[in-house]
Amino acid sequence: MALDPPLRAESLFASPLALQVGGVPIPDSLVIAGGTAVIVVLIGLSAFFSSSEIAMFSLPSHRLEALVEDGKHGARTLERLKSDPHRLLVTILVGNNLVNIAMSSIATGLLAYLLGNQGLAVAISTFGITAVVLLFGESAPKSYAVENTESWALRIARPLKLAETVLLPLIVLFDYLTRQVNRITGGRAAIETSYVTREEIQDIIETGEREGVLDEEEREMLQRTLRFNNTIAKEVMTPRLDMDAISTEASVDEAIEECINGGHARLPVYEGSLDNVIGIVHILDLVRDRTYGEADRDVDLEDLIEPTLHVPESKNVDDLLTEMRSERLHMVIVIDEFGTAEGLVTMEDLTEEIVGEILEGEEEVPIEFVSEDVAVVKGEVNIEEVNEALGIDLPEGEEFETIAGFIFNRAGRLVEAGETIEYDGVEIRVERVENTRIMKARLRRLEPEDVEGEPEADAEASPE
Repeated sequence: MALDPPLRAESLFASPLALQVGGVPIPDSLVIAGGTAVIVVLIGLSAFFSSSEIAMFSLPSHRLEALVEDGKHGARTLERLKSDPHRLLVTILVGNNLVNIAMSSIATGLLAYLLGNQGLAVAISTFGITAVVLLFGESAPKSYAVENTESWALRIARPLKLAETVLLPLIVLFDYLTRQVNRITGGRAAIETSYVTREEIQDIIETGEREGVLDEEEREMLQRTLRFNNTIAKEVMTPRLDMDAISTEASVDEAIEECINGGHARLPVYEGSLDNVIGIVHILDLVRDRTYGEADRDVDLEDLIEPTLHVPESKNVDDLLTEMRSERLHMVIVIDEFGTAEGLVTMEDLTEEIVGEILEGEEEVPIEFVSEDVAVVKGEVNIEEVNEALGIDLPEGEEFETIAGFIFNRAGRLVEAGETIEYDGVEIRVERVENTRIMKARLRRLEPEDVEGEPEADAEASPE
């Protein structure tokens, strides 16, 4: 008996009538239409899962909380999904891979049926489906999700929850296996909690100004608020040389006159020398005593002194503000490591660190712009403020914090009005000196062609 020749794989697909259901042949057109329709649906599902991954994991936690509070449709479901990031990721990956594998298999079978050549069908399917999935199942939907993260995450939350329910057995299995692999390889069982750095907040603030969400004043206030926690008392204090104070031996009338002449509501009171500040007096107490005091005796200034705090110059101003508020103090004395009075800090000084300089009467502006590249700066202004205002990068050292300190540090000696130094593309000209103290300096940003040599070579002070 002769044996039939072995069937080749290609022969299974050689005839349009080879595909039958219950003995009834299926027409070519129906096979093509059905296969194509299924592939289109699978491409849509691939796009759904791919975009879900981007939308779900790009949505910040604070925005999710806001959406839930606002009662947005789908926000609660979205919150439940994101409460278990491991499970959410496995759901998306299992769904996406099942869809892509099914799509590739159906496309290969359909092409093999039409072409009658499995090898050619596999080759065409591999490259063709890869290109289609890359464009319509990955790139396009993920780009859309990036641009519409919030709205798309809300829209897909419930369908994704449905997919999790349908695929639950597979999801539970792969979730368990994934955690075991992570444990073996030393991975963490819990996903790290995301956090925002100060630099990122700073970038958000600057982006907000560029896009018109914040104006310049709002941006500056927010930036000052960020810096507040890293500021110490020494950086905001009124230095000892600028302090107005009065001795315990002075009379009430002399204290009132000192307050009026200096424009102060409060005065530090010292005993013996300024290194021994024992408290402060308030002009209201002084005037009240003079106007409504007892007539049968003169009240000594010491009777009106209120105690105050002595804080180290390294004290954080955030903590200092909290302490001053709790103690109901408006003025504290700043001391150095030897207990010597270095200056004073008022509630106004701390407020100005957030809201900016509060000018009174004819008080001079600390940084006055002459032009876009030229500014006249008071010697006591902090270098960080100068850098921010002029867009320059003068260094901040441990030995100095102000522009006057920087000039003295670079010159290495006392300087006189009219002397000029250059540093890193910035020309600094001393405008006014009182005794040995630099009161004002003019800073000018130099054009690249005006800069001669390196900063270290040009830092020597020279008279004009």
